[in-house]
Amino acid sequence: MRTVFVNGKYVPEDEASISIFDRGFLFADGVYEVTSVLDGRLVDFDGHFTRLRRSLGELEMKMEMSRNELLAMHRALVEKNNLEEGLVYLQVTRGAADRDFAFPPEDTPGTIIAFTQDKTLIDAPSAKEGIKVITLEDLRWGRCDIKTVQLLYPSLASMEARKQGAKGAWLVRDGMVTEGTANNAYIVTKEGVIVTRDLSHEILSGITRKSVLECAKKLQMKVEERPFSVEEIADAAEAFTTAATIFVMPVIEVDGKAVGEGKPGPVAKKLREIYIKQSLDNAI
Repeated sequence: MRTVFVNGKYVPEDEASISIFDRGFLFADGVYEVTSVLDGRLVDFDGHFTRLRRSLGELEMKMEMSRNELLAMHRALVEKNNLEEGLVYLQVTRGAADRDFAFPPEDTPGTIIAFTQDKTLIDAPSAKEGIKVITLEDLRWGRCDIKTVQLLYPSLASMEARKQGAKGAWLVRDGMVTEGTANNAYIVTKEGVIVTRDLSHEILSGITRKSVLECAKKLQMKVEERPFSVEEIADAAEAFTTAATIFVMPVIEVDGKAVGEGKPGPVAKKLREIYIKQSLDNAI
């Protein structure tokens, strides 16, 4: 049984509870981060902390734990759960108050919970085989740059992908791909150029995205941060997606049509290899 963190206490998961009046439950009034764990250490922790602080600021929510306190908590959960490889999920909400659309008083304590998940990250079978995705209209709210817990549409999109025999969905606005349901999306042109959506309110500023693009530049790969169309996918040499939960994941098929040769391409393979090495070297 896992040990989880709830508002300053480490408790068995079957004893954990929060108020039914918590605004994360009633309004999806909360944000979250997911940090990878390799070799019992945290990957890109400071990037996740910086983004958490930004998300909270955009929603006018207070930060109740310092960077060092959050780091200590993450490490304690990893140790208490003997986690060697997997994830730490962190969620912060505006706290519990009687149901009202208006925010509660500023002195209302926020809610902070966290838990671990065992997950094979480095040797994930899908990384060797590649995954299939579908495209769907992007019907999310307009502030996708804030990592909120309101994930109903991505969940619906993911289920639709499963119904169609795919692993996930890439979302599309005005004919242009924004991002995946829980990841950033990329194509590689036949000229070897990596193309991914530029940062704006329409996509999440992925922590893994940032690290992978830095890896690409170190390898002197050309990168273009711009929207790409669904039509461009069909003409691409390869495609891939990135997230803390999957690292660099090759995409071999979109909407039932093979991308490139229909197998993981050399760019995705190389970036995955370099990203994993860098993560193992720099994890804390």
